[in-house]
Amino acid sequence: MSMEKLRSDMTAFIDDLYAGEKKVLVFGEGDPGATVMMIGEAPGEQESLLGRPFVGKAGKNLDAFLEGAGMERSALYVTNTVKFRPTKISPAGRTVNRPPTQEEIGLFLPWLKKEIALVDPKCVITLGNVPLKALTDRGQVIGDVHGQFLDWEGRLLFPMYHPASVIYNPSLKEVYRRDIDVFAQWYQK
Repeated sequence: MSMEKLRSDMTAFIDDLYAGEKKVLVFGEGDPGATVMMIGEAPGEQESLLGRPFVGKAGKNLDAFLEGAGMERSALYVTNTVKFRPTKISPAGRTVNRPPTQEEIGLFLPWLKKEIALVDPKCVITLGNVPLKALTDRGQVIGDVHGQFLDWEGRLLFPMYHPASVIYNPSLKEVYRRDIDVFAQWYQK
């Protein structure tokens, strides 16, 4: 299967499953032969509008951290666990992001695994608890395993906090920088 076939099949899957609802597929992007794949939770508003992963505030944080560590985003492959923006209506009546449900994660996990198999990275970086728990199913939480290399299905797994966490909890900025520096040392070998 090619990446374009996967994208086409996933689009048809979303259109069939959510007929009548406006769900925008946000597929992964970057180097399809990358040695490193980064997996986030789900697209936000900007990602849904532009059809690209990590282009909002969290994406700008991610880009800044990567740049600071001397890494190029274009050399990586970046995607999400859930491929459309999960939303809810706020008390003010606005459409806002919400965490993906277990059902949504379960629906997209087989697609994510196909995407991982196509890229075939040496290392998968999970950004936050959603992708960490989806892939490992070990009940681990990001606070316990961030910044460590773990073995996962014949490749390395490197859990990190989600780049949005730094927006909501600025005290994590230094932790995030240390974790990405640890990863960059491995990456640049």
